[in-house]
Amino acid sequence: MESRRRFSHVIVVHQNDIDSLGHVNNAVYLRYIEDCVTAHAESVGMSLARLRQLGVIPVVHRHTITYHRSALLGDALEVSTEIVAFRSFRATRHNRIFRAGVLLVECETDWVWIDPLRGRPKAVPDEVQKAFGLI
Repeated sequence: MESRRRFSHVIVVHQNDIDSLGHVNNAVYLRYIEDCVTAHAESVGMSLARLRQLGVIPVVHRHTITYHRSALLGDALEVSTEIVAFRSFRATRHNRIFRAGVLLVECETDWVWIDPLRGRPKAVPDEVQKAFGLI
């Protein structure tokens, strides 16, 4: 059985993802990654609405991204995310984008979990940790 810490899906590059150089714009790769992270959370029952109910939401602290190759219009891309580190109110995800098994982009993202009312870091409730297979 696949770990609840990992998730991937396939997307197709659309015209509005392409920049003036004829390939996927750098900022669009980050959107692909954030969309994958959102889909991952929803797949384990942790939509943003549910997280708010539980009193905690994740926000990006830092993206470290490496571009290896370009994606082009019409390409089918596999976007994956995996939680590789977790402690109290911090988490790190390793994200990758592939085309036909070829690595195009790698991105490590550090997340901070915060209380949505106070805007301050907050330890992640056990229910959220269990949903993602962290405990």
